[in-house]
Amino acid sequence: MIIGAGPAGLAAGIYGARAKLHTLIIEKGAVGGQAFTTRELVNYPGFPDATGPQLMKAMADHAAGFGAEIIRDEVVDVNFAREIKEISTRKGGSYQARAVILAAGAQPRLLNIPGEKEFRGLGVSYCATCDAEFYEGLDVVVVGNGDAAIEEALYITRFARKVTMLVIHDPGVVDCNRTSAEKAFQNEKMAFIWNSVLAEIKGDQEVEAVVIKNIKTGELSQFPVNGVFIYVGTVPGTGFLQGKVELDDKGYIITNERMETAVDGVFAAGDARVKYLRQVITAANDGAVAAIAAENYLREEEEFRGQVEDAGKPVLLAFWSPAHEESIALLSTLESVVGQCNGQVKLVKVDISRRKRMASKYHVLQAPAILLLKKGGEKRDLPPNLTARSLEAALREKN
Repeated sequence: MIIGAGPAGLAAGIYGARAKLHTLIIEKGAVGGQAFTTRELVNYPGFPDATGPQLMKAMADHAAGFGAEIIRDEVVDVNFAREIKEISTRKGGSYQARAVILAAGAQPRLLNIPGEKEFRGLGVSYCATCDAEFYEGLDVVVVGNGDAAIEEALYITRFARKVTMLVIHDPGVVDCNRTSAEKAFQNEKMAFIWNSVLAEIKGDQEVEAVVIKNIKTGELSQFPVNGVFIYVGTVPGTGFLQGKVELDDKGYIITNERMETAVDGVFAAGDARVKYLRQVITAANDGAVAAIAAENYLREEEEFRGQVEDAGKPVLLAFWSPAHEESIALLSTLESVVGQCNGQVKLVKVDISRRKRMASKYHVLQAPAILLLKKGGEKRDLPPNLTARSLEAALREKN
């Protein structure tokens, strides 16, 4: 199950479906997410003249071609407490999956002023990396004064003739780090309008001017520009995940490099997770990694059920590592010990260097470690100097 059909979700769908996994993608809005609203995508490798809708349709068709199913609905609740994950949607849908990839994306925080929605993609942008080059030799306004706003404004100066920043504070006061602030103040292509906010965006077919309001005097003034870049924060689409997975203080999902969350079988990809760069290409990368990690998780779970849960007898889990000589030597000893028990117990070897998730599941931090799993779910730690006699005694002990 993949929640979200932006670049991350679609890439995950391609990889998941190609691996012959039953793959369902749920998307509440337009297939393609934020990227679908982008007028031109000139920095996606191999597609210098693509538009957002074209590239996202190609990704969706690619995923569907491998067998992924995409449905339009909104996920409103999830239950990740058990091995089988449960997903509920606004239209009353109820779904179950063994693995879930969260690709819910993030939306730029809107000013909700006249003209903002009308000119989005027609002069209003929320991404300098995506759109700055379209303003070569033109004048733009940047709204915001935090780290992201200042750094993006500095990037835009590589292309624009002039970059004017609207700042809500008194002259010289910005919310970014001092190094970036000094660079901005010293940049000849940058100007600042203090104690001001954006009140309206105007134009015919594209942005032609903005209305600026001085918050101290209330005065409104019209300012001619060709583009508006807005940086007042982003909002991850993770409202339905509160208390379900680990989020940072801004609501972004925390993962490791394999896109694994702290919940077994739940992964995250794309703009909704904590990451350095939020672009179509990095979202697609996340989706591929998450799908491969999910596939490995499902394969490990299936192998585990076959080796352990369906063994029909107690199982001796031997956690070892090829980097730990003592644990390697222990394996042959355990084979001999188990062999003396007349088939009463099954030995399963777990290489913790390759199966870290399995080791984590049983709270094994280092090798060697020996764990006896008995019927009824009882788990018992056993000493490394295990003998056939002590193993047989452990097998006879009641819960």
